[in-house]
Amino acid sequence: MGFIKEFKEFALKGNVMDMAIGVIIGGAFGKIVTSLVNDILMPLIGALIGNVNFTTLSATLRAPQLNDAGEVVKEAVTLNYGNFIQVTIDFLIVALCIFGVIKLINKATSLVKKQEEEAPAPAPEPSAEEKLLTEIRDLLKTK
Repeated sequence: MGFIKEFKEFALKGNVMDMAIGVIIGGAFGKIVTSLVNDILMPLIGALIGNVNFTTLSATLRAPQLNDAGEVVKEAVTLNYGNFIQVTIDFLIVALCIFGVIKLINKATSLVKKQEEEAPAPAPEPSAEEKLLTEIRDLLKTK
């Protein structure tokens, strides 16, 4: 019974919940970045370098073996380096996006701190004695 209670306390701690939210948002952010890479950047890069599709780039290490009827008996062995290039580009773009987001968050945080430091401190609440003296002064002014 103690194990279940400990697990509940652990699972429902703020840090675990924050981490879960971060993972969910990170997954959604990953989909956005994947779309950015696949649908926008890679076609542009492909157009610049002659419509090369990185994912199809490969080197054949062993040709497929065919039987007398021309059917494939053993598949070809290929080194799919184009897919590696694509995944590497994806990683670099994701890292760049995360760097940009963190940089914006840090900039916003420093601006907020700077504004808080520059803001004048609120006037201290007058004591009961000061309030009473103010009332007496105001009464004397009216007479």
